[in-house]
Amino acid sequence: MSHAFYETMKETKSLGIQLGFYSVPGGYHPPHWHDELEILYYLNGGSEICVEHKTFQLPKKQVIVIDSRQIHSTHTSDATAMFVCIHISKAKLLEYVPDAESLAIRCLPEDITEKNFPVYLEICRLAGSLVQLYMEDSPFSALESEGIILQMFARLLRHFSVRTLPEQPGQPLSSRERFREIIAYINNHYAEPLTLAEIAEHTGLTREYFCRFFKRNMGISFLEYVNEVRLSHIYHDLFHTDQSISQLMENNGFTNQKLFNQSFKRRYGRTPSQVRKESLSSSLSP
Repeated sequence: MSHAFYETMKETKSLGIQLGFYSVPGGYHPPHWHDELEILYYLNGGSEICVEHKTFQLPKKQVIVIDSRQIHSTHTSDATAMFVCIHISKAKLLEYVPDAESLAIRCLPEDITEKNFPVYLEICRLAGSLVQLYMEDSPFSALESEGIILQMFARLLRHFSVRTLPEQPGQPLSSRERFREIIAYINNHYAEPLTLAEIAEHTGLTREYFCRFFKRNMGISFLEYVNEVRLSHIYHDLFHTDQSISQLMENNGFTNQKLFNQSFKRRYGRTPSQVRKESLSSSLSP
């Protein structure tokens, strides 16, 4: 089964830079986080980005920067999302900027001011030039792309960074660190019969406190979030695999057919069968 969707990722291990050009099914990507700083640049439509409980509308051809370890989610209403995604490891750039890990990047829409707006436009222009290089596909594209990304990162450090306090060894987990640990655990075990008792025990919290803690930080219950993660994987797999809907449901941890159907339609506005038909139509389009 062929598809019109593609994903390309190139990595430079020495610099800790990952550059991805994506054309994938739109939809909702539940809250997650990365150790690396992430730069997103959408080429079509508009996307809704939620970073640390703040929601922003990102028009096409504008940049948003999500700093390392910030919890974020994305939602694209278009059937297909086309975007550039850059991951930068601060730890691997210490040779250039010795205190890079102690600098937090603040380049969300609320951080753009009249003073730094010209620099922000330059960063957006540089992101657009990465797309042009990708389309040219010359033998030197990778080298030029890495140079451009370093220019973008340098501008972010110079104009959009603030110094943070270093973490003290031996200190107990902060609420944010504990929540990141919970999200990582769910993302690693969502396909299993994950229970509230299991994850509460894993985090060393009582079930009652865990439920309150999770709802306070996420806005939805633990089970609702687990099902959101499962749904996002199934939605992606409907476009990228030939497996039956019942098999995808089972592979991704759903055991209740009625709950699955209701949850899927509520999240995506269509049934799984309708989404599968869309995927077939896309693959047959010239």
